[in-house]
Amino acid sequence: MNAVESDAASCNQASQGANVAAMRVLVIEDDLEAAAYLTKAFREAGIACEHAGDGESGLFMASENDYDVLIVDRMLPRRDGLSLIAALREKGSHTPVLILSALGQVDDRVTGLRAGGDDYLPKPYAFSELLARVEVLGRRKGAPDQDVMYRVGDLELDRLSHEVRRAGREISLQPREYRLLEYLMKNAGQVVTRTMLLENVWDYHFDPQTNVIDVHVSRLRSKIEKDFDRPLLKTIRGSGYMIKAD
Repeated sequence: MNAVESDAASCNQASQGANVAAMRVLVIEDDLEAAAYLTKAFREAGIACEHAGDGESGLFMASENDYDVLIVDRMLPRRDGLSLIAALREKGSHTPVLILSALGQVDDRVTGLRAGGDDYLPKPYAFSELLARVEVLGRRKGAPDQDVMYRVGDLELDRLSHEVRRAGREISLQPREYRLLEYLMKNAGQVVTRTMLLENVWDYHFDPQTNVIDVHVSRLRSKIEKDFDRPLLKTIRGSGYMIKAD
């Protein structure tokens, strides 16, 4: 047994009893050998896995089917990975995306995450880490939450339709802005730290040392507060942010 097979075998043992049997993953990867290995390893771990060999096929499959997690290589034929992710987000898809890439510098990771990815794993990688990250993303998508509607003052967020309204006026948000607002409203009245946002909205497990949070908060604030009298989204200096109706 080689090192890669050993890694997959140990993951299979570690995943026994885990709640992954119902998960469905799409691997979008043009390296057929790598894709075959991932498909086999995921299935052995109890996760249903399908494969698309290029960006256009991946976009079609991801648009027409319901997956818990998408695993997307950045460098794909017919449509590159970042363009694929951007197209999905424009369609309103919130399916978690984990980007795999040989481009592993900080700037590369930030670019991928800003394009709409939820996590980023540079190549080469250990399957055990990939599996753990997929399980985390899958739990986030399938985690039960009884609240269908979040309300803060006259601001409403419908988690079924993904519609956001303030004082009855519909507000159009980009997917990342929606996730940011959803998390803030879920924790309304509490201080939400940058670390909490990095881990729960961006799925960063490291601080990329960029102003990505500040930029998105600023854009969100302008959309939910412009032309309204009462501010809702507050910056708590040195701590983070809070959404609250005075």
